[in-house]
Amino acid sequence: MVEDVKVKTEAEDEDGGLSYEEKCKFVNQISTPLATKKLGKKAYKLIKKSAKQKALKSGLKDVQSAIRKGEKGLVVFAGDVTPLDVYIHMPQVCIDKNIPYVYTPSRMDLGAAMGVKRGCVMVLVKEHSDYKDTYDELVEQIEALPRP
Repeated sequence: MVEDVKVKTEAEDEDGGLSYEEKCKFVNQISTPLATKKLGKKAYKLIKKSAKQKALKSGLKDVQSAIRKGEKGLVVFAGDVTPLDVYIHMPQVCIDKNIPYVYTPSRMDLGAAMGVKRGCVMVLVKEHSDYKDTYDELVEQIEALPRP
């Protein structure tokens, strides 16, 4: 009897989960612009910093109401959300309000960056003086990405 032995490859994350490339296979059709691996890591770090400062809104309802009330920031969407009807209107809302946005491949990673165990559909990161440089750099890189 042959045992299945899992060999860890370079493509896998440090925690043994799916690699970035494998997560990208589960991304839905509307997820453009999709963050590169490096840009995604920067976005997760920014989310982690903003969660410590309480300068972020998470979830569809909170983000949607915050944008409607006129709050500005950076929106990070999860790319593996189904059904699409849940948040398909939000990228257009961001475009209308001139809010930069980007998709990341995994909602579980988005939740983990906030410090919770559950996944998250979207996050609005507000500008704060503690991480202004990182925020501005990320916004600049996101605006350089090709739009649909």
